[in-house]
Amino acid sequence: MELITSRKNKTVQHLRALGRDASARRESGEYLCDGHKLLSEALAAGLAPRCVLWRERPMFALPPGVVQLCASDDVFCHVSPMKDSPGPVFSLELPGPGEKLLPGRAIVLEDVQDPGNVGTVVRTANALGCPNVVLVGACADIYSPKAARATMGAVFRQHIVRVPDAAALDRALKEAGLRLYGAALSESAADVRMAELRCCAVAVGSEGHGLSDGLLAVCDGQVIIPMAPGSESLNAASAAAILLWEAARAEI
Repeated sequence: MELITSRKNKTVQHLRALGRDASARRESGEYLCDGHKLLSEALAAGLAPRCVLWRERPMFALPPGVVQLCASDDVFCHVSPMKDSPGPVFSLELPGPGEKLLPGRAIVLEDVQDPGNVGTVVRTANALGCPNVVLVGACADIYSPKAARATMGAVFRQHIVRVPDAAALDRALKEAGLRLYGAALSESAADVRMAELRCCAVAVGSEGHGLSDGLLAVCDGQVIIPMAPGSESLNAASAAAILLWEAARAEI
C-alpha cells in the first residue's frame, strides 16, 4: 500500500476539508470520523466507509472494496481533526435528513452549540432507548468530528431529525402524536419527578439562554430539575441525561 507523503494529495485535501468545514460535508455528502473505535462501531452498524486513511500502516483488516490509504505522520496529523490521534480517519456517506419521527419518545435540543454536548446527548439517548433526537435551530453539526466522536458510535444507530425552528418542531411532534415539555427555570414548571413523561418529547435549550420564547410557546407544559440551593443550572448534556432517565423510568 502506497504511503502518501504530500499534503497536496487530493484525497488528503478532501478528507481534511470534511473534518473542518460543514459546507464541504454537505456538498460532498460525506463526513469524517477519527479512531479505530468509531471505525469498528461503523462496521458493526453495517456502514461501509468510503475511504480509510491509516497512520503509517493498517491496524486491522477491512471488508473488500473499501478504499484504504496510508499516510506519513506529518500528513496524517494534517488531516486528523484530533491531536495526536493514532488513527485511522475515515469518511462515511452523510445520511439523508430525517424528516419524520419514529414512534416513541424524543429528546429535543434547541440551539445547543457545543458539539461535545450534542454528541453526548445522542449517546445517552441511544443508551436509554429513546427513539428520537431532534435538533432545532443552531445546534452543533452532529456530523462534525468532535460531535460524532462524543457519541462513541451512537451516531451510527440513532435516529436524528433536524428542524429549522419551533414551528417546524411543533408540526413534526403533532404528526407523531407527542406532547412536548420544555425544561425551564420558571415558577410554573412542574418537578420533573412528578411529571407524566410517558411517550412524550422533552426539550432542553442552550446553557446561555435556555429555551426560546417561541419554543416554550408550543410546549404543552414545563418541567424543572430540582437542584440544591445556590445551584444555577446544569449543562445541556447533564440536564438531558436526567430528563431521558426520567422519561425511560416512566415507561417501565
